[in-house]
Amino acid sequence: MESYKREFINFLEQAGVLKFGDFTAKSGRKIPYFINAGDIKTGAQIMRLGEFYAKAYKEHLGDKKTVLFGPAYKGIPIAVSAAAALAKEGTDLPFCFNRKEAKDHGEGGILVGYKPQPGEEIVIVEDVITAGTAIRESMEILSKLDGAKVAACFIMVDRGEKGRTDKSAMQEIYDEFGFPVYSVVNVYDIIEYLEEKPENAENVMRIKKYLEVNGAKL
Repeated sequence: MESYKREFINFLEQAGVLKFGDFTAKSGRKIPYFINAGDIKTGAQIMRLGEFYAKAYKEHLGDKKTVLFGPAYKGIPIAVSAAAALAKEGTDLPFCFNRKEAKDHGEGGILVGYKPQPGEEIVIVEDVITAGTAIRESMEILSKLDGAKVAACFIMVDRGEKGRTDKSAMQEIYDEFGFPVYSVVNVYDIIEYLEEKPENAENVMRIKKYLEVNGAKL
């Protein structure tokens, strides 16, 4: 495993973002581990998270000019921190996020921050993808923008799960909307990381059993 992936997983664990137990994902699935960006609580942590997203962005898109979109609520600080980290590296990108309810006074509308213009490409920044539910919700919002085009989506962790079919949720998103989903790490990186310590044996077993049922086949 590349050193930055191990560093990232360790960061998630130390920050309390990566948890093990019994949880329910947005898709409704019962899952043995949980990735919760909402547990990022300090300036140092959110700054570090943004740096990992910036690294992934530069790796896949280089200096491409896009608009970062962070879906409310967890995507908001991710978009802000990623934009700040990219600006520090010389790639200054505008960002925006959505309100849960449209504002009917003041400037109005559902978006806060930069308003994407026709022809500009948008990059969604999310925490994880399980069945693709959250990304489809983002597309409902972005599809209402005149001439908007989504270029990619970046997430912390690819859970390696099937979506609505036996294909991975990431592949389904690509097939449905035509843009790739990139992750900093995937569930198999997490398994490899956990297997380095014997005390993680039970968590490894539970994750592998879960993937036997819910893991993508294609």
